[in-house]
Amino acid sequence: MSNSLSIPVAVLLDKKIVQGKGWSVPQWNVVGVLGGEHSGSEVSEPVLVRDEDRQYLWGGYRLNLYLDSCESYWHNLTGEQPSLFVICTDTEDGGMQPMIVTADGLEASASTEGDDKVFRTPIPPEIYLRIEKFVVDNYVPRERKKRKRQKWTESDPS
Repeated sequence: MSNSLSIPVAVLLDKKIVQGKGWSVPQWNVVGVLGGEHSGSEVSEPVLVRDEDRQYLWGGYRLNLYLDSCESYWHNLTGEQPSLFVICTDTEDGGMQPMIVTADGLEASASTEGDDKVFRTPIPPEIYLRIEKFVVDNYVPRERKKRKRQKWTESDPS
């Protein structure tokens, strides 16, 4: 039983320019998360350029799994759409930079309360298997028990 697991990953972001009458704004999306040490450097680099659209590879990130979040990982894996969540922040030059990659839906939900952007992407199969093994090795779902209601109407015998 291990206390944590750290998986090296890279994030592929897609930037499209949305144009209107006299204005244009960038629209960012996560294309996917790639696993492994081959994931590049910590600096983004355009890997695909088509007209105004560009895809950027951000490497050097780690998907960290912890014992105290196993229940959240379990719910994520057994849900309808198992996902990784990429938490990003806007940069001063109008770009987008990933900060955290997580499988914890609660952490992703908490990040939406600030200025951060949270993107959801499917879990790659090789990463899914590692998360699943971590959860199976470290988590046993607890049976939920209902509390018994106290009878407040009965008089106290004392």
